Amino acid sequence: MPSVCHAGAVQAARIMRFRANARTGRLTRKTIYAITDLPSTQASPQQLGELARSHRCIENRLHFVRDTTFAEDASRIRTGRGPENMATLRNLAVSTLRRAGHQNIAAALRRRRSPGPLCCC
Repeated sequence: MPSVCHAGAVQAARIMRFRANARTGRLTRKTIYAITDLPSTQASPQQLGELARSHRCIENRLHFVRDTTFAEDASRIRTGRGPENMATLRNLAVSTLRRAGHQNIAAALRRRRSPGPLCCC
């Protein structure tokens, strides 16, 4: 009987990540595990690896921007739904600026923080 936490899980994968320290050259290995509801006909082991890599890239890209541009880690909002709501607003801001064609979110925010009146046109 499947666990309630993993109901619907069809495949599991063990992903081994290797990283070389640029300064010391020391190689480290990290093993993570993933589960999915995609059957093997929809996601081969190679496709699962690609999904894991692309998800990590997206996660790193978004969290890096939220932390460096919005100082999310320094936020003092810690109770209730506050942290989740602020993360949603930050994600909305980043997504809106990216859809508008901005690659550098910090620079786009600096340009939009002009001291003039707020204008919606």
